[in-house]
Amino acid sequence: MEVPFAWQIAKLLVSVGIVLGLSLIAERISTRVAGLLSGYPLGTAVALFFIGLEIGPRFAADSAVYTLAGFTATLALGAGYLLCGRRDGLVGVLAGSAGGLVCWLAVSAALASVDFTRVSGSLTTLIAIALFSALYRRIPERRTTARGDFSWSALIFRAALAAAIIFLITGLAHVLPPAWAGLLSAFPVTFFPFLVILHLGHGAAPTATVIKHYPAGLGSLLSYALCVSLTYPAWGLALGTLAGFGVATLWLLAWTRLQALLAPASLVRQT
Repeated sequence: MEVPFAWQIAKLLVSVGIVLGLSLIAERISTRVAGLLSGYPLGTAVALFFIGLEIGPRFAADSAVYTLAGFTATLALGAGYLLCGRRDGLVGVLAGSAGGLVCWLAVSAALASVDFTRVSGSLTTLIAIALFSALYRRIPERRTTARGDFSWSALIFRAALAAAIIFLITGLAHVLPPAWAGLLSAFPVTFFPFLVILHLGHGAAPTATVIKHYPAGLGSLLSYALCVSLTYPAWGLALGTLAGFGVATLWLLAWTRLQALLAPASLVRQT
């Protein structure tokens, strides 16, 4: 099926806008908030929507079942980046990117060999979230220093990297089975470019803070993927996507509220 040019432009604009927005949040507000929002169904929603648009809602729904388990590979990417990208500057970015991508590919290959259901895929990632959250507890919090300068080179880099990943995922979905299409849809389309940008501009410490809080935001991604896997065939792409964002937003609001309630208790224990 030939993909209309307008769809390609839409993919470009959406993916670029998301990455730039996350970068602005990290620089002007908080790396913690940026880490949580990186787990919001942004890149995954774009990938699954355009896969459904170009190939069909049923294919996208079947792929979303493997997307549920694929978030475990995304967590592995973050861990690989954290372990290998401890140095500041380009050397740290290249080492972190290589380590993260190797971990993602290894875990994805293992997941592709399993016949997942919605339940088993969700449970796999929930266990991974609990494991990585526990492992990341001792990572110190580091904020970025706001910068007022504007860099055209940084803007072009962000645009190119985000667009390239989206186009690669949706392009490969045409020649791969639903299992691999779903695993690719779980690839951190916005999170990975964001890590590279943040690391280049502010160093390894704030980047580690974003990775630390990333597992907490994955609940909304799981909610989204589970919802669209059920609604795409029956409701279509538009209504299914809206329902998915609604469920993901409710989860994120509930999680934020829970964190606010638990924070005072944590402070009492520390004192």
